[in-house]
Amino acid sequence: MANLTLTIDDEVLRRARIRALEQGTSVNALVREHLERYARDERRRAALKEIVELSRLSGASSGAEGRTWTRDDLYDR
Repeated sequence: MANLTLTIDDEVLRRARIRALEQGTSVNALVREHLERYARDERRRAALKEIVELSRLSGASSGAEGRTWTRDDLYDR
């Protein structure tokens, strides 16, 4: 695992340490979790972009007028 040096305002770090203690964790763990989430979100964005592109290329659609069925059409009554 790599080490990272950050420059953070003393007061911000003090408040972050207090909140982390209240939550039973550490500032280090909070920063690590945030960076993991940040990196994961980029992968999600890329995957979503790929899905949208694939759906666009598929040519599937609801027709020129869109969906024409109603809720009652879906159920035998």
